[in-house]
Amino acid sequence: MQQFSHDVAVIGGAGHVGLPLAIALADSGASVLVHDISEPAVDKINNAILPFDEPGAGEKLKAAIASGALHASTDPSVVSDAENIIVVIGTPVDEHLNPDPQAIPRALRTCEPFFRDGQLVVLRSTVFPGVTDLVEARLKSLGLAVDVSFCPERIAEGRAMTELHTLPQIVSGRDRQTLDRATALFRRLTDTIVELEPQEAELAKLFTNTWRYIKFAAVNQFYMIANSRGVDFERVRQGLAQDYPRAADMPGSGFAAGPCLLKDTMQLAAFNDNNFGLGHAAMLVNEGLPLYLVSRMAEQHDLARSTVGILGASFKAGSDDIRSSLAYKLKRILGFRARRVLMTDPYVTVDPDLVPLDQVLAESDLLIVATPHPEYRDLSVTQPVADVWNVLGQGVLT
Repeated sequence: MQQFSHDVAVIGGAGHVGLPLAIALADSGASVLVHDISEPAVDKINNAILPFDEPGAGEKLKAAIASGALHASTDPSVVSDAENIIVVIGTPVDEHLNPDPQAIPRALRTCEPFFRDGQLVVLRSTVFPGVTDLVEARLKSLGLAVDVSFCPERIAEGRAMTELHTLPQIVSGRDRQTLDRATALFRRLTDTIVELEPQEAELAKLFTNTWRYIKFAAVNQFYMIANSRGVDFERVRQGLAQDYPRAADMPGSGFAAGPCLLKDTMQLAAFNDNNFGLGHAAMLVNEGLPLYLVSRMAEQHDLARSTVGILGASFKAGSDDIRSSLAYKLKRILGFRARRVLMTDPYVTVDPDLVPLDQVLAESDLLIVATPHPEYRDLSVTQPVADVWNVLGQGVLT
């Protein structure tokens, strides 16, 4: 086995998946390198500043930087110094929701010249089934003697620093050596390891996200059915779930968005030759919810003469992440229907068009809760409000 000066290098390690993992590994005693093409993010990391919100990560990052356990770089050559390379680059989809299985092999070509024999290459972000095989074949064709594993991330934003240690880690590999090495790496975080074949692990990740997306679509459809008949879905949901274990896992209604759920559902559809009616139906329901809300409000109010305030821009509560947020789809739809649209968010700092909450409340004729931030729970509003999340505690009837 070759000698390496660092334990781990995380490619794409300045993002919401890679950086918490890098910090957790450094906190466990590993020597960690972060490689990312974003120079501003790399500079922040090296100055012990988180580029985004993640509870519990800030102090651990400061400690890792101070001790020298973690260092970030835009130079791809740093990966040659690490025994384990973790790749945090997911399979993207195009504007037609078609995945590109070659995207990860292409993205790795910047770093490939610096891979060395004896390394373990771990794919971490969600991939199209078969991409692990493609990467393995690609590196073998370059004459590299490396082990390749797919070990899917399973964390939720906002809970990364807890869930990296409490959730079981899925590891995969073509042979016993790869499985043992991946197991040893992730045992730094947790003792609970689940071993699967590479394609089993790839499908496990897609099935997990798709299952969540379909569950959200089911309750959103229930909400629309009830709401269109003048029934408060949330009262129905709470009533049917009370002391009834078989309904305990029914979530509330709301926008099902973010960078993973829709994309991964469509990846699964593409993998099955687009024969996935349930997944496509879920997409129509979840992606159609903003338009449904606007249409319902238009039936009751003169939107063309109204200023509509949108409470929340990020895709989930307590987050500053606006990737694939349906709040922006809602804003675009209202842009065609309303006289004026205002949007606010207590966490998001990257959108210069956001305005303070006080201004939204003072100037809006109608309100829509797009993100269930805890800061909205105690609001006292006089305007009509569409609150599909029931954040205000007044029901979800719109």
